[in-house]
Amino acid sequence: MAAAPIYLDHQASTPCDPAVVAAMAPLWGEDFANPSSRGHRPGLNAALLVDQARESLAAALAIPPHTLVFTSGATEANNLAIKGLCEARLARGRHVITVATEHRAVLDPCRYLERLGFSLTVLPVAADGLVDPAQLEAAMGPSTVLVSVMAANNEIGVLQPLEAIAAICRRHGAAFHCDAAQLVGHQLIKPLELGIDLLSFSGHKFYGPKGIGALVVAEDLELAAQIHGGGQEGGRRSGSLSTPLIVGLATALDLALADAPGRAQRLGQLRDQLWSGLEQLGGICVNGALEPRLAHNLNVSVAGVDGSRLHSGLRRGLAVSGGSACSSASGEPSHVLIALGRSRQEAAASVRFGLGRSTTEEQIKETLAFINQLLAKLR
Repeated sequence: MAAAPIYLDHQASTPCDPAVVAAMAPLWGEDFANPSSRGHRPGLNAALLVDQARESLAAALAIPPHTLVFTSGATEANNLAIKGLCEARLARGRHVITVATEHRAVLDPCRYLERLGFSLTVLPVAADGLVDPAQLEAAMGPSTVLVSVMAANNEIGVLQPLEAIAAICRRHGAAFHCDAAQLVGHQLIKPLELGIDLLSFSGHKFYGPKGIGALVVAEDLELAAQIHGGGQEGGRRSGSLSTPLIVGLATALDLALADAPGRAQRLGQLRDQLWSGLEQLGGICVNGALEPRLAHNLNVSVAGVDGSRLHSGLRRGLAVSGGSACSSASGEPSHVLIALGRSRQEAAASVRFGLGRSTTEEQIKETLAFINQLLAKLR
């Protein structure tokens, strides 16, 4: 049997921490009650676990517990934030602003609103992947109700100037939504202190379970529910809460934040080692600014090779990505790299490396040796 590929796709998903699995284990069978069933002790016990998890998450994010809405992940949280806020503010205006390099879980809801009659402004980015706050300021108007800009890009890892964006939104009375799926659990973020009104995140990006995430909603904001039914989560998101997944989410964030500084330092060093080795191979350039960027991300374009042949060869030894995991099935080059000014050929011959807890220096050396041999064949 062939050896397993070296996994360097941690921005697509991370393995669930064993301690998280252990925390969830009894809640699938032994303590299985519905936390909404508060008429008996098992239901009350489940509700208590949910409340404790909510308080733990709130403490980590420096927010009041009741501002946290549990969802199935960041995609649902983004949809609730964008569509829910715009529906609630129909009488105030119908203009939305976002950025060309956003995840499709933001771009698609915005384009959906555009089809319903909203005005949509999609801001460009510079070659480094960063949005210009001055361009955002110029795009704001009296009918602007929402600005959506991600914290850390899921493909190129660059970090957007959140405080500057929040200040502009406050001056113009627009809500600021931030997709922080790639940042939460890797860096400490306090959304309300930064001026972020709506913040989305997802557990499986920081060694938690899939199928669970949350939306932080500032206290003064009204959202129109997108899922109607039992009235859970203050009526903002109906559906029976999953006690094991919620407990897993809170456990994962506690563990992730505990080792985040040391992890970022170690992975940053390995990332720099990887880039130094790739640079020596020639004809390889970094996509997006190296700073400010997530320590565990590196995205490069490889000159002189066919993109499909490159990724076919990479699959024999590496688990890496050419872009967002959610967009890879389309076969289209990354819209993020196109927005940076890369050609379709350059975008197709690009590789995203996402390092994680399990990444070792030996794996980086093996990765460089593998790519060196592959490029010698392809070129």
